[in-house]
Amino acid sequence: MNPSNPLESVYFINIQDVELSHRKRFELDKTIPIPVQKKDFETDSFNPNDITVEKILSGILTVLAYDSKNEHLDYYRSILKKVRPNLKKELCEAAILKTKNEDFDIAEEIFRALLGFDPEDSAIILNMALFLDQRADYYRNAGLFEDADAYDADALRYYEETINAEPPLPDAYFNVGFYYMKKHKYREAKDAFETYLALTADISDEEAGENGVYKKERAQEVIANITNQNMDDESFKAAYDLISSGQEEKGLEHIHNFLKNNPKVWNGWFMLGWGLRRIEKYSEAKEAFLESLKCGGDTTADTYNELSLCYIEEEDFLKAEKCLMKALSIEPESTKVISNLGFLALARGDRQTARIYFTTVLEFDPKDKIAANELLKLENVP
Repeated sequence: MNPSNPLESVYFINIQDVELSHRKRFELDKTIPIPVQKKDFETDSFNPNDITVEKILSGILTVLAYDSKNEHLDYYRSILKKVRPNLKKELCEAAILKTKNEDFDIAEEIFRALLGFDPEDSAIILNMALFLDQRADYYRNAGLFEDADAYDADALRYYEETINAEPPLPDAYFNVGFYYMKKHKYREAKDAFETYLALTADISDEEAGENGVYKKERAQEVIANITNQNMDDESFKAAYDLISSGQEEKGLEHIHNFLKNNPKVWNGWFMLGWGLRRIEKYSEAKEAFLESLKCGGDTTADTYNELSLCYIEEEDFLKAEKCLMKALSIEPESTKVISNLGFLALARGDRQTARIYFTTVLEFDPKDKIAANELLKLENVP
């Protein structure tokens, strides 16, 4: 079992050299203690015969990841560069793979080691931001909102570091643009995408490649969407900030003002419905979501999902089911939608079907607290 403090998993020894292969030995500075990964994290026993190159490298990576004030970091980095010249590439590939497999703890450990190995590499910093951004989404979908907010805050800190880098890193602006979109900060998102296009304006399509061309087109599309729907309007931004912080009534005033000037913007109607639903005005919220669907919100699972909650409260279970199935057709692996199918089954009194849906959620995401709590309730109620 890993210790609560990762640095407790290493011990420091003074050695003069270590065999890297049958033909070569690597001479070390015997005045500098070398970190070595323990064989067993739970014991402090030391056996010189247990020392291997891999354990030294692992120990160094742990120090780089979790001890940024260690006075010997430059020396440890020099060892890694000599012993494993391609280590940075290998670690990047490993971290990305772990992230794709949602093995987040190990991925984060690798990313932190990478940052310790080369803290000036903007690409690594950007990858760290992207990782934290994705991990925040994962926790939010699992109902772990405090954890999600914490990872979002960390992600923004790394994004800001990359957009302030010299020379500028275009991809940093492209990716932070979507981060701002997630946060409904449309003015900041628009600025980020415009900066991305400005930084890549002199790059030809041939130089950019297929992915680069896609990013340019996507940035232009998002900017046009924000502009056409006036989503960077101050009233829209204020409405989101107020509603999300629990000041629904004030937020609703702002979104009403926005809709007076932008009556065909689906996001505005969605925001209105969201605020009304949060203060349990389900009938009015339902009408707002239906208007959102008419204005273009019919391509998003969230609109159907929110509308279903209103129908459940009105006990119109058939329409609620239709909305949730439509949402599921748009996002087939949305644990939020599957979970709400479970709540719909509970509202209908169908405990067995509810159990199936909540179990399915946990198959997709074993850390989903909402589904786990509902299953626990179902097991404890005869």
